[in-house]
Amino acid sequence: MNIITVTGGKPRQNRYVESMVQFCIKMLMPRMKTLDITVKLCSPKGALGYCLAEDKRTFEIEVDRTLRLRRLLETVAHEMVHVKQYARNELHVDFANCWKNDFYTKTNYWDCPWEIEAHGRELGLFIRWAELHKLGHKKWTRHI
Repeated sequence: MNIITVTGGKPRQNRYVESMVQFCIKMLMPRMKTLDITVKLCSPKGALGYCLAEDKRTFEIEVDRTLRLRRLLETVAHEMVHVKQYARNELHVDFANCWKNDFYTKTNYWDCPWEIEAHGRELGLFIRWAELHKLGHKKWTRHI
């Protein structure tokens, strides 16, 4: 059984973040049952969020707790794509910038294939999650 822990932030943020993590696991890695994911709602330096892989099944995600709720959940979805990449050995835990056995050096952040995938999927994951939970009528779920 997957273990999901959310720390920091407000109770409402925590509930939605845990729900988003569960949804992303179901959508991105439905057969994986041994993931241990800790999400820290904090103030990471230099980014909206980070995904740190301890190994192929243990992850720590940090997300900026001051983000508006929609952006916070999109960021969680983005970082969950990275969890999928590490768990499926697409992005290697042991080698920085190694994607599907190719090494990327001096590559701009926006040109990295793992970031292209994560940015490309974050919005769709958020929208599908919001639709599943019938939250489309909420003002905060709409793009402003």
